[in-house]
Amino acid sequence: MGKASRSKRERSREKAGQWTAAGAARAAKRMKDDGLLALPGNPWVRASLAANLNNVMGELFSVLPGGDESAWDLACAMLLGKQGVRPPWPSGPQAAADWQTRQAADLFREAEVLVVSPAAHAAVMAAAATLEPADVSTLRREQDVVMPVGLLVLPEPVVTVNRAGSLSDTAAFGWQFIVQHQVQPTATYPGVRVTTFMDRDGPVQPVEWQLALAQARASGSPLPRLVPDGMYGMRGDGCFADESAERLAELTAEHRRLQSALNEVAQWRAEPVPEVGEWGGGEQIVDTYDDFACRYMFAFWRLAAQGVMVTHPTESSAGIGQVGEPYDPEVRVIRLARQVPAPRTGEQTEAARARVYHHRWPVRMHKVRQWYPSAQEHRVIWRGPYIKGPADAPLMVGEKVYVVDN
Repeated sequence: MGKASRSKRERSREKAGQWTAAGAARAAKRMKDDGLLALPGNPWVRASLAANLNNVMGELFSVLPGGDESAWDLACAMLLGKQGVRPPWPSGPQAAADWQTRQAADLFREAEVLVVSPAAHAAVMAAAATLEPADVSTLRREQDVVMPVGLLVLPEPVVTVNRAGSLSDTAAFGWQFIVQHQVQPTATYPGVRVTTFMDRDGPVQPVEWQLALAQARASGSPLPRLVPDGMYGMRGDGCFADESAERLAELTAEHRRLQSALNEVAQWRAEPVPEVGEWGGGEQIVDTYDDFACRYMFAFWRLAAQGVMVTHPTESSAGIGQVGEPYDPEVRVIRLARQVPAPRTGEQTEAARARVYHHRWPVRMHKVRQWYPSAQEHRVIWRGPYIKGPADAPLMVGEKVYVVDN
């Protein structure tokens, strides 16, 4: 929960069409190795996370009823317990930041590294845009999440605007299976901790950020290329998978009411939201309800689990690199799958000719009655999000069309 308060201005951005799987794999491996070296015990990372936690924990405590010790326990549970902290809670933001820094360092040590192609990334972004906050609570981690620990490096940073109007460029997402700890009542749940990483050398660079980088280097503790930005806890037992659409809508409304209250109390540190024109690298994601990271990861896991995306080890994937580029067996590449159409009857073929799709588009999550022959009964299940349409057609989101290569 929460984003580091960092307002950057445009610096640079790779030109479209330069992405290669082998090049992305090499860059991702360098980022992981750099994190293993520079992250453990880094005082600058700790200070950044502590400042962020101080803001977020204070704002959450201020909107909860009571304002006493029980409210503080609830705030800690909603923030830190969901991330995998076991009570008793850390003594304050500095101690919590130490814990977060250790978890991020563990992630770099243990995670399998994945790079996502521009086409697959565009599909995930499109699918994430169709999700409501309550949808992510249908996550079943054992069925949906591709591996217990992972580090997903994006083809380019995603620029988001947080509740205080600050810009942040997310370059990677990490995740780890955890046990969530809650209070009122005390309970534990299987969950997933998601860590967002901003790009140290990313596309937006304010003067104050460049000054901090210089000071960190001069002190002998340079920042890693991937800087931990925020942590989120996602419940992973499908707790709302059997709820009605109406109940999910109520849960979404509750989430938005809480986030709107937090937006109000964060106004003291708010900055003017930059116009889209100030960011030359593409559209900004205005993260109004502080749920973009969870929606992105949920969409990524679901698309991978449904076979919309496929995973290739870079050492054995023919044609994914350029001539002379070595493969890296430690990094996997996520691409859109080229789906093979199912055989059609003559009647189905005639019906298909009557409707020819020229685009691909994301389909929202929805409930269906699935027939289970072994049980001889229908069961209500959730499907989606997924991508529909011809495999070689451009991807369309609303009125926008994204032409991407697999």
